[in-house]
Amino acid sequence: VFGHPKYQESKRIAIFLSMPDEIQTEEIIKDIFKQGKECFIPRYKPHSNHMDMLKLSSAEDISSLTLTSWNILQPSDDDSVREEALAGGGLDLIFMPGLGFDKKGNRLGRGKGYYDTYLERCMKHPRGKPYTIALAFREQICESVPVAENDVQVDEILYEDC
Repeated sequence: VFGHPKYQESKRIAIFLSMPDEIQTEEIIKDIFKQGKECFIPRYKPHSNHMDMLKLSSAEDISSLTLTSWNILQPSDDDSVREEALAGGGLDLIFMPGLGFDKKGNRLGRGKGYYDTYLERCMKHPRGKPYTIALAFREQICESVPVAENDVQVDEILYEDC
């Protein structure tokens, strides 16, 4: 990740806070701040497919976040102080999680369509759609994953030995 040209040139980066069964993102988040870049993380709205990307002030800021029923840390619903990426300068790069991926860029998420819906919103932002990189384990790369017409392909999948 650190040597990737898209990462190096990006200033505004969205990244997920990893669950135990996902690629761990803590070191990437620390590096985003070390490099002087801006870091945004998801806030999922339960019972919908709406997600916002809210700005973190530092890597340590993660410890102030609340734990959701899905066991994910995120800014609380009443947190109105943080900048939402699309209300500001948009995003250059989004690191995306997933359960499975194929080499055509199709991604199997957890079924709610949060990232697909967010990317649709990004396309309406003056800056346009950010570059998307999925972070995966080699075992998550499949021959094909099921897709629906509203699924947005990822630009690139990074995994061991790719």
